[in-house]
Amino acid sequence: MNCFPPTVASSIRAHRLQALALALLLSCAWHSGASSADAVSRYRIDYRVSLDPEAGGARIEMRLRQTGRFLREVDMRTLGGRLAEFEGDGELSRSDDRVTWLPPSNGGTLRWFAKLSHRRNGDGYDAYIEDEWALFRFEDLIPSADTRMLRGTESDTHVTFALPRGWSIVTPYRGEDGRFTIANPERRFDTPTGWIVAGNLGVRIETISGVRVIVAGPVEHDLRRMDFLALMHWTLPDLLRVLPRFPQRLTVVSAGEPMWRGALSAPQSLYLHADRPLLSGNATSTLLHEIVHIGVGLSGERGADWIVEGLAEYYSLEVLRRSSTISEDRFRKAHRELANWARDAEELCARHSTGSGTALAVTIMAELDAEIRKASGGRASLDDVLQALGRHSGRISVGEFREIATKIAGSTLKSLRPARLRGCDGA
Repeated sequence: MNCFPPTVASSIRAHRLQALALALLLSCAWHSGASSADAVSRYRIDYRVSLDPEAGGARIEMRLRQTGRFLREVDMRTLGGRLAEFEGDGELSRSDDRVTWLPPSNGGTLRWFAKLSHRRNGDGYDAYIEDEWALFRFEDLIPSADTRMLRGTESDTHVTFALPRGWSIVTPYRGEDGRFTIANPERRFDTPTGWIVAGNLGVRIETISGVRVIVAGPVEHDLRRMDFLALMHWTLPDLLRVLPRFPQRLTVVSAGEPMWRGALSAPQSLYLHADRPLLSGNATSTLLHEIVHIGVGLSGERGADWIVEGLAEYYSLEVLRRSSTISEDRFRKAHRELANWARDAEELCARHSTGSGTALAVTIMAELDAEIRKASGGRASLDDVLQALGRHSGRISVGEFREIATKIAGSTLKSLRPARLRGCDGA
């Protein structure tokens, strides 16, 4: 029942219609503005990677979509000629070991071929593809690039794999049906990184202390997948206490011959040869060493590689002790053996830390821990230095490391005096 006179009711209806029209107009204007802002701030890159065992590599298609000249130039390395057969829309030029692409204003496509199989220092392979499986890094397909783009723009990046029949794939990223979303908030041009294994795979997955741990490798290789997970169950909780910014996802890939008989870490992932022991006879663990690298996420400036290597080896032992995976006696014996090995170190601040140099670095880390505990009355330790380094992004120098440790200790540290650091004149 209408309680108003017809003229009043008509007037109210008219006002309501005007108000509704105004609301719709404002709503459309807001959505239009949001869409415009999104278009200005983002461009889309879709990589399509087609693995081709018969050709010994992969064909990559990089498709750029944008509504204006947001991404203007991509300059990438060819990895010593391992990337070849470049062709694309827009302007393409090559100089020495680099390729430069100037895409059209509305986007375009760049294509190339990546030769995958590669020996590490003339030894085993650190990237490999054959008829049944392949193991490599994203960087072997899509190298990091220098870019020019409109200020304030960001990328929306995805990778899709086309695989041989019967193959599956595991990467450091979450994905489905061979399609993965790449997101790195620290970069405006997202480049995928980390280890990949593909083929007829055996995969084990568990969540340990909130970390999704994936262990994968070819089914015909003798991989101790459950042993990997067991060691993670024992040690990862203690490691997370000193590395609270550890990634929420850890991918471990492994294979046997003809792969390089070592271990290598990358963001959120690592490779370990199938024949490497999870615990060596001297109570050290190559697996945990690389996992500490992932958790700290730092590399050393020139002359500071001993810092990141020394911390990784020190904490791989320390976590084994704290988790009671090894006894106190075996822990002390391992440190004595490292101290003996350290006598062979001629230079600590070499470009790359050697075995004896890393052993010397471990002895310095142990001395540093004792000094910090004493100076702080037990209120601080090397754990605090490790956590501070975890908040430090990028690369670390000897001077920065000394400054962080000294601030935490609250006093000058004898263990980090230049005279104590063998071969580090002026460091």
